[in-house]
This record gives sequence, structure tokens and C-alpha cells, in this order.
Amino acid sequence: MIVPLLASLLVAQGRPPLDSATVARVLNQLRTSDSTVCALAGEALTNYGGFWGHSFGQPGLAMPQPMPTPMPMPGGGGGGGVHFAMHGRSRDVDPAVLRAFRAVIRDDNRCIRNIAARVLGNHHDSGTYDLFLALLRDARADIRETGALGLGELEDSRAISPLSDAMSRDDSPAVRMTAAWALGEIEEKVAIEPLSRALNDRALEVRRTAAWALGEIEDARAVRPLSTALDDQAVEVRLTAVWALGEIEDASAVPVLATAAKDRDPRVRQQAAWALGEIESAQGISTLETLLRDPVADVRKTAIWALGEIEDGGAVPALATALKDSDPDVRALSAWALGEIEDGSAVEPLLVALKDSDEDVRATAAWALGEIESPRALDGLTAAQRDEVGSVRRAATWALRQIDDNDDNHNVHVHVRPRVKVKP
Repeated sequence: MIVPLLASLLVAQGRPPLDSATVARVLNQLRTSDSTVCALAGEALTNYGGFWGHSFGQPGLAMPQPMPTPMPMPGGGGGGGVHFAMHGRSRDVDPAVLRAFRAVIRDDNRCIRNIAARVLGNHHDSGTYDLFLALLRDARADIRETGALGLGELEDSRAISPLSDAMSRDDSPAVRMTAAWALGEIEEKVAIEPLSRALNDRALEVRRTAAWALGEIEDARAVRPLSTALDDQAVEVRLTAVWALGEIEDASAVPVLATAAKDRDPRVRQQAAWALGEIESAQGISTLETLLRDPVADVRKTAIWALGEIEDGGAVPALATALKDSDPDVRALSAWALGEIEDGSAVEPLLVALKDSDEDVRATAAWALGEIESPRALDGLTAAQRDEVGSVRRAATWALRQIDDNDDNHNVHVHVRPRVKVKP
């Protein structure tokens, strides 16, 4: 019976809002359902306004993994990025529906409680804060966890002090972790100190969530405590701390990330390269040049992407060397980065890349030469117009028109996309 009901919920966006009777019936059926089914139904129900998270077992860390996907295009630069859904409060909910959720906020079923907390936190009234605060102070740890979850959804700065106390003193790791998550959702700088202390918590998930929360707050004062997390024995904590440093985007983190770039785990080294690209400081070039020699191709690719983001001519010699890498994706991405930097010293190595065995490398090199707009590339690009691959010929034609400053550029359509997807 729950399966057709779940199916109807998952396609309910175009239908009228659920009424309180339907909500009560759904929640009652979910009590005896499989935990995965309950989680899926929770996602559908909280589409009223809620970022559900990556797994039902946790509140959900909205932490994008580095996925630079450069797409050089004529007339503009390349770009890579990360995208993730965030919650909003765009739809009004019938008060009777909210009462139906409030009625189950202390339910014995954790899934039911958390669904209710998310909905009530996103569609609250004047008494919702006091409700969640009372839950946070309950004798039962599982109820306290729901209270912390609700306060995070509520994003009310009044909750910072009680959440900080819970994160420091509660004997339940789940409560401490959820309190740290909630402080990250509220994003107030006053939480930096208690979150910094939580980086020393005995529970791995608390430390990891505290690091994530510091990244969400995005304040340079968190750089120093996050630097200590780079010595954590758990790779999950180190990864999240490096991500947070990238989110903060402050140049004071560059020396710290130089240490992370030497981590024994390649995922941390790759994350460090991504963070340096986010910060976009020329101070990070030397560290990224070292990472161009990393034995793991994904680390090298992310370092190249970062150098392209920094756009400093000092990186040209290292990127020119990377144009000879054994991995064609690394070579293509190196050509993209040189195009982003737009430095005339890259013309000669890019002309050599026009004869690469890989068609993506040749096309991207042609695009890069068009971005640089140096007359020294005219002969090589003219020869590339006779390439056996159409994408290379089109890129060369576009580049030549860029150099000639011809107004007919719109007649040539070029889409150069190195096959790069970096995800540590």
C-alpha cells in the first residue's frame, strides 16, 4: 500500500497541496515501512521547503565535491563548478497540515520525527522555536537530536547558545553532530569558537560536521582552527577541513593548504588543489606546480584547473610541461588553463599541442590560441584548418578570426569541452 502512495508523493509538485488527513495517513503508514522508503517519502513531503540531505541518517551536509568541468567557449572563458540544491520557504502550508506534523514531533520513529522537524522548521509560527528548544532539552537523546535538527532548519540566531552547549556537553554523538550541523545552517560568526572546540570531539562525525559548519560560515578566523584538523587521523575530517578552507576563500589559508597538498591520501591532495583554485591567489602557484607531478591523474587535473582559475602568467612554464603528460585529459585541461591565463609565452607550446595525437587536445589548443590572440599563431592555426577532425577545424577557424579581430565570429560555432570530471 505504501508504494503507490509514495509514487503519488514523488510526483506531487504539480498537484494541489496535501491536506492534513492525507499527511496523517502517510505518516501512520511510514511508521511500519522500510527505512529507505520512509526516507524517500520524507524527501517528497519536505518538498514543501527543505534540502533533505545526502542521506536520511544525517541532517545532510550541503558540501559539494570539487567537480571542475571546464567548457571553453568562443567569446568567453571556461568554467567549472559545483551545484547543489538549497532549501527555501516558497510555499505556504495549511495550518492544519502543520498541526498534523506537530502531533508526531515526539514520535518513537526517528524518520517520522525528522520529517516533522524539517517541515515545521521551514514553515514555522511563533511557537516553533520554543518547541524545538524544549526538544533539545529533553531527557531522551533521540528527541534532543530532533530538537537540534529543527533548530537548524529554523535558522534562528537565538538557538546559537543552546546548540553550542549541546555540541559541547551532550553525551550523545548524534546530538552533538546535529547541533554542529545546525550551527552551520545558521551561519553566524559567533559560532566559530564553539565549532573550533568541536574539532577535538572524540566522535569522528562531530569533528567532520564542525569543519563543514566552519566552511559554511565563511570567515577567515576559522582558518587557524581548521589547520589543526589537517592532522586528524580520519581522512573524512581532513577532506572536509580542506573543503572548508576553500569555501572561506582567504589567502591566509594558502600555506595551510600547502601542507594538505602533501597528505598521504590522494583525495586530500586533490581537495587541496580545488581549494587553492577557489581562493585564486598567486601564492598557491608553487604548491599547484608540485601537484602537477602527482602520480594520480585526478590530482594533476584538479591542480591544472586551479591554475586556470588563478589566471597568472607565472604558471605557464609548468602548464607547458603538463601539455606533454601521458594522460590526454591532463593535456587538454592544460591547454584550457593556458587559454584562461591568456599569456603570450604560451603560444609556442600550444602550437606544438596543435599536432597532439588526441583530437580534444588539438581543439582545445586551437581555442586557447584564439583566446591569447597572438599573430605568432597564424601559421599553425591555418594548418589546423586542414585537420581531419571537424571540431579541430572549427576551433582553428574561430581562433583565426579572433586574431584578425573579425566581426564575423558569430558565424563560427565552436564548443571545446575537455573530457574532465574531477570528483574526489
